[in-house]
Amino acid sequence: MGVVKDALPGHEQYSDRLVIPYITPSGVVDIRFRSMNGADPKYMGMPGAKTSMFNAQVVLTASNYICVTEGEIDCITLSVKTKHPAVGIPGANNWKPFYTRILDDFDTVIVLADGDGPGLEFGKKIGKELGNVNIIQMPEGHDVNSIVHKEGVDFINERIAKCLNVK
Repeated sequence: MGVVKDALPGHEQYSDRLVIPYITPSGVVDIRFRSMNGADPKYMGMPGAKTSMFNAQVVLTASNYICVTEGEIDCITLSVKTKHPAVGIPGANNWKPFYTRILDDFDTVIVLADGDGPGLEFGKKIGKELGNVNIIQMPEGHDVNSIVHKEGVDFINERIAKCLNVK
């Protein structure tokens, strides 16, 4: 990750944005750019790039459960601060039906939904496609990143532990 400071000609629209690389074992497969100052659009991708699952390689090393977040920053926060295996879907409307095939071998899929209407719908959509889903909706107006900063990692860890004990 990094910040675009000296954009190449023709890429000025990415200036002063956080660079989020999509890295797989074969290398960088996509790059997304996130606004850091509230500018619209919040996220930008490379022209012609199709959205994909962020941090997808974790499905190869996770054991019996995996977490799904709405967004790359939430995935990074969850992975780094709590050590729970997580993938990120870049936006509530970017769930693809074939992701079900990637996640259906896990005993438990924990969706950490943003605290808004689209976040809840995101969790419900995944729940309809997979039979092994637990939804943890963040408090109103929060996502994983903001609630970890506000409440600390125990807020997330306690809720994930409850999901893993339900059998």
